[in-house]
Amino acid sequence: MLTNDEFIQQFLDGTLESFHHSDHVKMAWLYLHRYELPEAIAQFTRALKRFATAKGAPNLYHETITWAFMLLINQRIQSASEPGWEAFTMQNPDLLNWEKNVLHQFYRKETLQSDFARRVFVFPDKVEGGSANQES
Repeated sequence: MLTNDEFIQQFLDGTLESFHHSDHVKMAWLYLHRYELPEAIAQFTRALKRFATAKGAPNLYHETITWAFMLLINQRIQSASEPGWEAFTMQNPDLLNWEKNVLHQFYRKETLQSDFARRVFVFPDKVEGGSANQES
């Protein structure tokens, strides 16, 4: 089992053998504990793009998913009743389940699948009763 510092270093070096959704969440959690939110987002997105490129998959990076998860994780960290990664995972299992992606509460499927949302952060567009986008 890697220490947090080893985990981050292998992520930065592009040498992690696997990097599944729960690893993304943990890495975001670590960045949010090391930096203030704006810097954490900037550092993590740069590192994630480098990692994807190092693994030969630069097109896997998704700006909206990355930012939205960073914002959700930060909110959950700030409201956590107990510190630590293990407590965080116990209190927030919805963030770790990619199959039942928590972002579907906030985004339409089509939005998250769009090339635009992959390139640019898009605000949530799903509200009770329909879309948050205004019709002209």
